[in-house]
Amino acid sequence: MTVDIDVVVIGAGAAGLAAGTRLREASIPFRILEAASSPGGRAATDTTTLGVPFDLGCHWLHDARANPFTDLAAKLGFRVGANNPNPRRLHLGTRFASPEEREQADAEVDQVFEAIIAAGQAGRDIPASEAAGPPGRFGPLARHWLELMSAAGPDAISCVDFALYHDTDDNWPVLDGYGALVLAAAGALPVTLDCPVARIDRSGPRLKLETAQGILTCGAVIVAVSTAVMASGRLAFAPELPADLAEAFAALPLGFAEKVALLFEEDVFGVPERTACDAIDLDHPARAGASALLKPAGAPAALVHVAGPEAQAIAAEGEGALVAFALDVLGAAFGAGLKTKVRRSLVTRWAAMPYIGGAYSCALPGHAALRARLHEPLDERIFFAGEALGREAFSTCHGAHLSGLAAADAALAALKSDR
Repeated sequence: MTVDIDVVVIGAGAAGLAAGTRLREASIPFRILEAASSPGGRAATDTTTLGVPFDLGCHWLHDARANPFTDLAAKLGFRVGANNPNPRRLHLGTRFASPEEREQADAEVDQVFEAIIAAGQAGRDIPASEAAGPPGRFGPLARHWLELMSAAGPDAISCVDFALYHDTDDNWPVLDGYGALVLAAAGALPVTLDCPVARIDRSGPRLKLETAQGILTCGAVIVAVSTAVMASGRLAFAPELPADLAEAFAALPLGFAEKVALLFEEDVFGVPERTACDAIDLDHPARAGASALLKPAGAPAALVHVAGPEAQAIAAEGEGALVAFALDVLGAAFGAGLKTKVRRSLVTRWAAMPYIGGAYSCALPGHAALRARLHEPLDERIFFAGEALGREAFSTCHGAHLSGLAAADAALAALKSDR
C-alpha cells in the first residue's frame, strides 16, 4: 500500500528528532522513519549496566553556555554538571605523572593543537600530523586527544576542518543522560521503528520512498542519517546522487570511538566521584591511549573511552580484546587485582552498527571544503541533516540538533513555495 504525506524524515537520531519537532510545530503531515528498533541514534542512555545512567554515545554538552540542550535540560529537570572540579590524572604506563609532568604534558598538547589550528586558519588543508610536526615526549597524549576529538588518526584529520570547530572550555556532562534528554526534548513524535529506507526515487513529481514497510510518497524528504550510511550506498537514490554530493559524503567518514563500561563488586579506585584519568604508555608510545571516567554517579564503575586507529585495531580482535585492554589500563594504575572484581561489562559498537557505521565525521585532508556541499538541497526537495552538518558544532549532538531544525525550516519553505 502506498501512503502519501507532506514530509518524510529518514533517521530518528538527534537531527531527525529535531526536524520532527519543527514539523510538528508547523502542523503538517509528516513521518519519521528509523531503521533501528529504538530512536535516538548515537544519543543513547543506558541505565542498567552500571546501575546508574551513562551514555553510550554523546555525553557532554559541548559549548554548554550556548548549547540549546542546556536550557532544555533545565526546563525538563535533567541534572547537568559543571566542568569537572577534580583535576584530571595522567598515568604514564607504570606510574602517575607528577604535577610538573602533568603541566608539561598539557602544554605539549596545547602546542600541538595550536599548530594544527594555525595551519587550518591559514588555509593549509594538510594532515594534522604534518602540521603538528615530530612528536615530543608526551606525543602519545596529544595523539590520543586528537583521536578522541576527531575519532580519526592524525594522518586522516584535515587541519582546515579541525580549525572550523568552535571549541570552548564549557563541556558539561548530562548527569541523567544526554540520550535520555534528547528523547525527552523531542517528546511524542510519529516515529516508525524497524523501517529502513532502501531507495529514494526522485524521478517523478512526488518523491517515492521504498521502505521495509511499504511505499511512501511525499513532497520533501529530510535525510538525517550518517555520512557512513550515505557513502556506503545503503540508502540508494534514483537517479543516483550527483558526483559532487557523493564525493562530499565519502570525504567525511565516521571515525572510531567507543566506550567500555565496567562495573566492579566494590570501589577499586579510592578516588572522588567522576574522577577523570588519561592513560598513555611512554615506554610504548605507539600503543592506544585511553581516557577513563571513574565512579560515575558514585558507582563502583569506570567508563573507558578509546578512539582512533590504534583502538580500532584492538577492537578488530573482538569485543573481549577491548575489555581486556581497558582492564589492563585500569589495572596498571590501580592494581591488577581489580580484574577479579568485575561484575559486568559492556562495549559500544557504533562502528559495527550497519545504520550508523562509526563515531562522528572528520573531513579527510584536502577535502574540508566539501562539508559545505551537504548544506545544499538536492532537487530543492531533499534536505540533509546530521552531526556532519553542524557547521562549527559538527561532530556534536547539539550540532546535529541545529541541523535538523534548519533542514525542517528549508523543507517547509520549499513546500510553501510549491503551493
